[in-house]
Amino acid sequence: MTIAVRAPATSANIGSGFDVAGAALALWNELVVRDEPGVLDESHLGVRAFSVYASPSGRTFEWTSDIPRERGLGSSAAVVALGLVAGAVAAGVSPSVEELYSAGLELEGHGDNLAAALAGGVCLTCDGTIHRVADSPPAVAVAVIPETRVSTAASRAALPDSVPRADAVFDVGRASLLGAALASGDEAMFAAALDDRLHEPYRVASAPHLTELRRDLPAGALGATLSGSGPTVIVWSRAGEHDRVAAAVAERFPEHRVAALEASPEGAAASARSS
Repeated sequence: MTIAVRAPATSANIGSGFDVAGAALALWNELVVRDEPGVLDESHLGVRAFSVYASPSGRTFEWTSDIPRERGLGSSAAVVALGLVAGAVAAGVSPSVEELYSAGLELEGHGDNLAAALAGGVCLTCDGTIHRVADSPPAVAVAVIPETRVSTAASRAALPDSVPRADAVFDVGRASLLGAALASGDEAMFAAALDDRLHEPYRVASAPHLTELRRDLPAGALGATLSGSGPTVIVWSRAGEHDRVAAAVAERFPEHRVAALEASPEGAAASARSS
């Protein structure tokens, strides 16, 4: 049997939605698993995810990675999602998205990324539960992707254990707006929800273009957020204006890769055929 799976990139946190909000983007990693002996790296994150449901022995794993690694676009979550879905197909079982999420959370460690990679669309996570609130955000993501990489563990270590009460209250307000905006598709409310004081101020050193973009947003943009722990920044464009926004950002930051990424309502999915 040959199993083919693909899983989308994700942008997590989305400003004030720290560790809670994630959106699936139409940039894909892929996996093909074949029932034939090959060199097997059992330490590979995706193979470990596959092993949750089925033995990887006697199989070959072919990975295609279009999602940049360590750039804040959920590459590890996509790999875990690929392994989980392929493993379930190999085992002949059909777990729910919630079951896949629970099975992979310890491997991935970032529920906001994994939820969106598995379920697609826009997801909020709380207490180990996925709440898929929309097929897409009320804006188009224009990703500004530097060549530099950021270690998620190192970035998280830079965050303080406590924040001033004023900052906490600020984020409660913005996060409430964010949830309402994502669920309703309200563009104005979404724009008002994008600022953050819990994590972005402590991570901006690795993504100085976030400050520059917020200081002078291109015409047609609603706001800018750090994607995951960075260094990628997402400029959120009004629908229909993302090509113009992307061109303006690319002209300003020629040293970075700039890509307009449509939302993906689909999460990780597999097809299988007899070899």
